[in-house]
Amino acid sequence: MLSHAYIGLGSNLDDPLTHVERALGELDRLPLTRVAGASSCYASRPVGPQDQPDFINAVAHLETRLSPLSLLDQLQALEQRHARVRQRHWGPRTLDLDLLLYDNQCLHHPRLRLPHPELANRAFVVVPLHELAPSLELPGLGALATLPGWQDAGDLRALLP
Repeated sequence: MLSHAYIGLGSNLDDPLTHVERALGELDRLPLTRVAGASSCYASRPVGPQDQPDFINAVAHLETRLSPLSLLDQLQALEQRHARVRQRHWGPRTLDLDLLLYDNQCLHHPRLRLPHPELANRAFVVVPLHELAPSLELPGLGALATLPGWQDAGDLRALLP
C-alpha cells in the first residue's frame, strides 16, 4: 500500500545547503520510495545550544511502500552516509532527518513517535510543511495553520532557489 510521509531535513555543518540538497536526491532513491515534493530551504537559529552555526532546513513529502520503522532505518542509514555524529543533544550535525508524519498514524514506539513530538512547536518544520501541504490536518494536533510553531516563523530566513 502506498503511504505518504513527511521528512524534516536539517544541517549546520560542512556546507549545510549541499547536505540538504544532496539528501533530497538521495531520498528519491530509497527503496520503494519517491519524493513527491520538497519545500524551499530555510535558515534558522539552532534549537538548544547556541554555540553552533545556523541550520538549513527543508521538508520533503515522500510516497513510500516502506513501513514507518523501515523508513526510519533508511533515514538513519542516510544520515550515516553523511557522516552524522551524535556528540550532544541538539548539537551540530551534517544531516538530521526526522520522520514527521506517516499518513494519519499516531505511533508510540520506543524508536519512533508519530507525529514527531516537537513538530507543532518548530517554525523550521511548520513553515516548510505548510508550503508543501497548507490544508494538512495532523493527527491529534489539528490544522497545520493553528500550530504554535507559527509564533517563531519570523525568525526563519527563506533561501532563494
